[in-house]
Amino acid sequence: MKRPPLILITPSVELRGVEFSDLSVSLSLRYVNAILAAGGLPIIAPATTDRALLAESVRHADGVLFTGGDDINPNLYDAKLPRAILKTVKQTPDKGQRDAAELILIAEIFRQRKPMLAICRGHQLLNVAFGGKLIADIAKQSPGFLNHRRMDRAFDLVHDTEVVPGSLLAKITRKHRLGVNSTHHQAIAEPADPFVATARSCDGLVEAIELRPDLAAQMPFLLGVQFHPERLVQKGACYRAIFRSFVLACQTAPPAKKFKRANNFPKPAIFSKANL
Repeated sequence: MKRPPLILITPSVELRGVEFSDLSVSLSLRYVNAILAAGGLPIIAPATTDRALLAESVRHADGVLFTGGDDINPNLYDAKLPRAILKTVKQTPDKGQRDAAELILIAEIFRQRKPMLAICRGHQLLNVAFGGKLIADIAKQSPGFLNHRRMDRAFDLVHDTEVVPGSLLAKITRKHRLGVNSTHHQAIAEPADPFVATARSCDGLVEAIELRPDLAAQMPFLLGVQFHPERLVQKGACYRAIFRSFVLACQTAPPAKKFKRANNFPKPAIFSKANL
C-alpha cells in the first residue's frame, strides 16, 4: 500500500498551554481532519527558527499547509503604521518566532518546489514574503469595505467572492462565484509580484492569490485563500475539493530537479528586512 502524502502543517502559538500553562503550540483539528479526509497524513511543523531543521522538514514533507492565527509583525510590511492602527494588531506571543519560522519555510518551499496551500494568516504571510503590504485593520483603513470580522458566523457563508475564470481556484471549485466565511481584520492590500488575485469580494478585497500564469507551471501547487475552507467542508464539495486537490498535488508532484527554472522564477524578498 502506497503511503499517504505527508503534509507539514504550521501551528499557532499560545501564551499558555493546557498542561503547564507555558508557551505552547496549538492547531485546530479542523485542519487535521480536512487533510485526513482528503487522503493526506498531517504532521506538525517544528517550533524552531533553525533554517537547516526547517529545510529538512520541508524535504521530508510532500507539501505544506499554512494556517491562520495571530497577526504578522507590521515591521515586516509597513514600519510606518500609525499608532492607532498598531494598537489593533495582535502579534504572536513568541516574539516573532512564528513569523521568522514560516518565512524560512516559504523560502524552502520555493527552493524545493513543494506544493503549498496558505489559509488566512498564511495567505497574508505569503504576500508579505515577496514584499507585499497588508491592510493592518480593514475597518479603520478601509471603512467603506464589508464587515470582514464576522467571528459570530465563522462556519457560515457570509459573502460571495468573484473567482477569475480559468484560475486554479476556479478549476478546483468549478465556480465563478464562491461563498466564503470571513473572520479576519487584516488582508492583503494588493498581490505582490509574482502573484495575481484570483478571487475578490464585492468591495475589492483580495480573497485568493496564485502565481502569475507565466509562472504557475514552475510550482506543483500554490494557492492562498483569505477565508477558512476547513470550517466549510460540510457546506459543499467545492470546499473539500480545495484540500483534495492540494493533497493530490502533494502525492503526484515531480521532484524539484524536474522543473526547468525560469529566469524570472520568484524568490522571497523579505529576508533582507527580517535579517533571516
